[in-house]
Amino acid sequence: MTTQAFKLKIVLTGGGTAGHVMPHLALLPEMNKRSWHVFYIGTSRIEKHLISECGVPFYTISAGKLRRYFSLENFLDLFKCVFGFFQSLYYLLRLKPDLVFSKGGYVSVPVCLAAKVLGIPVATHESDVTPGLANKIITKVSRKIFYSFPQSKKYLPKDAFYIPLPVRGELFQGSKDRALKLCDFKNEDLRPVVLIIGGSQGASRLNQIFLSSQEKFLKVFRVIHLTGKGKQTGLRVPHAYYEKEYAGEELKDFLALADLVVSRAGANSIFEFQALNKPMVLVPLSQGSRGDQVVNAKAFEEQGLALVRAEKDLTSESLLFTCEEALQVLEIFSDVSALEPSQEALKNRNAFLDQLEGVCIKSH
Repeated sequence: MTTQAFKLKIVLTGGGTAGHVMPHLALLPEMNKRSWHVFYIGTSRIEKHLISECGVPFYTISAGKLRRYFSLENFLDLFKCVFGFFQSLYYLLRLKPDLVFSKGGYVSVPVCLAAKVLGIPVATHESDVTPGLANKIITKVSRKIFYSFPQSKKYLPKDAFYIPLPVRGELFQGSKDRALKLCDFKNEDLRPVVLIIGGSQGASRLNQIFLSSQEKFLKVFRVIHLTGKGKQTGLRVPHAYYEKEYAGEELKDFLALADLVVSRAGANSIFEFQALNKPMVLVPLSQGSRGDQVVNAKAFEEQGLALVRAEKDLTSESLLFTCEEALQVLEIFSDVSALEPSQEALKNRNAFLDQLEGVCIKSH
């Protein structure tokens, strides 16, 4: 299928966390190359900030969180969902898209239900091994369901389609030299570089574990430490340690320099590390989540792509030992292909869009 085969008008939805938005951001450049007309429906949370920066028209709706437990907030959120449903009906009637593509999260539910009522095809993608409550609802109204963990197949309808998770193209444009300069690391220093990413949730524990071992750790490794907002350590070790609350454009450079990544196990992040062939030590977030990171991490460990350590079992000594072990034993591999990683990722993004085009062509 050629890139100009079908000029699609598509509404994207998904949000609540960045994980429900990043695959959309990965696909947007290729959508633009195909001259698709792209719109986004979401809440005023993180998705509005991320998408508006890309120049995509954004339509704000109300949405209530979907909880699996009793809470008085459930009653208020039910009204938010109903209101969001009627807002979605209004926007979809105005936009008349060929397709709604959902990346999950509670904001997607009213949009996809409204699309179903209007007869607009819905496609959805499950990033994690096990589907969350929102995607369990959305899959029932979807014409096409995608997944990226082979282990997900048993949790989804039989006609669900496996496809690699889209990875942002700019991540392959990182520069080791830029990272060395920014971190003030010496090129002749032979110590491996470890990139520690605590993320905005739960960074404190990882920070504490590293700090308690930093003297021994920095004799073996150099460290780039993304501490999380408001959680900088204040540690200063010239030519060996660099910290930043979070990374924007610099992330691609940090990843280019890193020999190993220590991270939580959000699906988008670990698929990005895999695409870049980075060994991983994963410390999945268990508190304050439905356990999806624990399952994601186990799936990567079973493929030989990561070592996994439970946060409750991690100590200053075991962190150092695990990082040393990871560089020695992990077998990092890509799919059998003659393509460079960046070209492989581009091929996967275009394959994803071909599938979305196929849903529309079958519906016309």
